[in-house]
Amino acid sequence: MEHELTLISTLAVGFGLALILGYICEAFQLPALVGYLLAGIVIGPRTPGFVADIGLASQLSEIGVMLLMFGVGLHFSLRDLASVRRIAVPGAVAQMGLATILGAWMAHWWGWSWGEGLVFGVSLSCASTVVLLKALEARGVLETFDGKIAVGWLIVEDLATVLVLVLLPPLATALGGGPTPGVAAGEGGAASSGPIWLTIGMTLVQVAAFIALMLLVGRRVVPSLLAAIARTGSRELFTLATVAAAISIAVGAASLFHVSFALGAFFAGMVMRESEFSHRAAQESLPLRDAFSVLFFVSVGMLFDPAVLIDVPVHVLGVVAIIVIGKTLAALAIVILLRYPLRTALLVGASLAQIGEFSFILAGLGRTLNLISDEAMSLVLSGALISIALNPLLFAGIEPARKAMLARWAWARRLDSRPDPYGALPADTDESFLSGQVVIVGYGRVGRRVSRALEAAGIPHVIAEENRELVEDLRKAGKAAVSGDASDPMLLVQAHIANASMLVIAISADPVAVRSMIETARTLNPKIEIVIRTESVDDAAMHRKENLGRVFFGDEELARSMARHVLERYARKEIELANEEAAA
Repeated sequence: MEHELTLISTLAVGFGLALILGYICEAFQLPALVGYLLAGIVIGPRTPGFVADIGLASQLSEIGVMLLMFGVGLHFSLRDLASVRRIAVPGAVAQMGLATILGAWMAHWWGWSWGEGLVFGVSLSCASTVVLLKALEARGVLETFDGKIAVGWLIVEDLATVLVLVLLPPLATALGGGPTPGVAAGEGGAASSGPIWLTIGMTLVQVAAFIALMLLVGRRVVPSLLAAIARTGSRELFTLATVAAAISIAVGAASLFHVSFALGAFFAGMVMRESEFSHRAAQESLPLRDAFSVLFFVSVGMLFDPAVLIDVPVHVLGVVAIIVIGKTLAALAIVILLRYPLRTALLVGASLAQIGEFSFILAGLGRTLNLISDEAMSLVLSGALISIALNPLLFAGIEPARKAMLARWAWARRLDSRPDPYGALPADTDESFLSGQVVIVGYGRVGRRVSRALEAAGIPHVIAEENRELVEDLRKAGKAAVSGDASDPMLLVQAHIANASMLVIAISADPVAVRSMIETARTLNPKIEIVIRTESVDDAAMHRKENLGRVFFGDEELARSMARHVLERYARKEIELANEEAAA
C-alpha cells in the first residue's frame, strides 16, 4: 500500500505546490513556469521536508516531454517559417552558434572538458517557445511582423535542437560520455564503440527512415484514423486517439528506429497537423499536455541543487550573463547586420534572453549520457529561473531603451530610420500603378483575394505589406509592392496614395493604426474612397460612427452571404415546386 501511495503522493504534492507557486508567480507578473520549477525544488531531495519519488517523477516527465514535443509539432507551420526565413534561419543558426561557443569557452575556463562545455553551451543557446509566446501575446505583438520574426527564429532553434537531440547519443563517446547503465536506447541512445562516422551514419539513416515512414505513411494513416474516430461522435475516444497516437508513435520510434521520444512525438504532431481535425486534436489534448508539462517542469526542478547559488555564485552570474546579455547582444547585432530596424532588433533580442523547456530536455539527455555533471544541470536550471524572471523586465524596457538610444546617439537614429530597399516602388514602375490605382494594405488571406480579383479585372493596384520578405517575393512575381508599416505616413506616400482611387485596409489592424492610415490618405487625397476590414464588433461600430469609410465586418459579411444563399435556394425550390405542380 505504501508503494502505491508513492505515485499518488508525488502527484498530489507536485500538482498542489505547482498550482500555489504558479499562481503566486503569475500574481507578480512572472511566468507560471517559474512556479513549477520552484515546486520541484521544494519537493526535491536537496531541500528539507517532503521528498517526492524522483524516479517516478522522472518517468512522468518523459510523458511530459513527449506531449510537449507533440504540441510543438502540432503547431509547427512551414508557411510561418517561410515568411521570415531570410532572417530567422541565418539569425537563429548564428545566434545559437555564438551562444554555444560562449558557453563552451566559459565551461572550459572553469576546468570542464570540451565535451561537457559543448553540451552545456548548446543548452544555454535555445530559448523557451512557451515563455516567448506568452510574452508576445501579453504585449499584443504576436501577430505583428516583428512578432512573427521572433516566433520564426524560435522555430528554427527548435528544429536545430531536435537535430542535436538526434545526434547527441551517437556522439556521446566521442564527447567523453556514455549511456547510464539501464537506460534504453530510445531514452538516451546507446553510444556505439565503432567508428564515429559509422555511428553517425547509422543514426542518420535510422532517422531518415523514420521521417520517410511518417511522411509517406503517417500523413495518410494518422489523419484517416482521426477521421474514423471523429465519426463515432465520442469526445473521449477522440481525445484518447490523439494522446495514444502521440505516445505510441514516440515509443515506436524509440523502439524500432532508436531515435529519441522527443523526435517521435514531434513528428506525430506534424503528421496530425495534416488532418482536418488538427485544431480539435490540439484543443482536446491541451489539458493533458498542460498537466504533464507541469510534471515535467516540476521533475526538472527536483534536479536543482540550491547550494550551487552559494558554492559557485560566479558561475551562476556567468550563465545568466551569457543568456541575458550575450544572447541579446548577439541577436541585436545579427538583426541589424541583416538590415532590419532598431525596434525589430530590440524585440528579437529581448525574446531570446531566456532559456526553458528545450534546455532542460538537452541538459537531461546530457546528464543521462554522462556528458554533463549535476553542477552543470543545476547551473542550467538556475540560469533558466533567473532569465525567465528577468524577461518581463527586458520586454518592458524595450521602448524606454529605444527612446533613450534615439535621443543620445546619431547612429541609433540612422538604424531606426534606415532606408528599406523595398520601402519605395522601383523607378521603372509603370505609370498605371502611380495614378488611379488601388492601394491594398496587407497581403494576408483577405488582401491576397482582393489582389487576385483586381488582377483578373485588369485593375492596377499597389500592395503595402509589413513583411519585407513577402514584398521581395511579390516584386519577383511582377507585382507592385512596398514594405513597411502602413500607419507610417511615408509608406503610403511611397505607394502614391495622393493619386490613388481607393485605399483597401485588408488587415484587422488596431483602431489607432487604422485612423492614422485614413488621416494620411485623406490629407493627401481628400476624394479617395476607403474600404476597411475588421474582426471586432466594437471596432466596426466605431469606424461607422466616425464615417471612416465602407466597413466590412467578418461575421456580418459571412451571415449576409449565407442568408443570400439560403434565400436564393429557397426561391429556386419554390420555382421548382411550382413547375412540378404545373406539369402535374
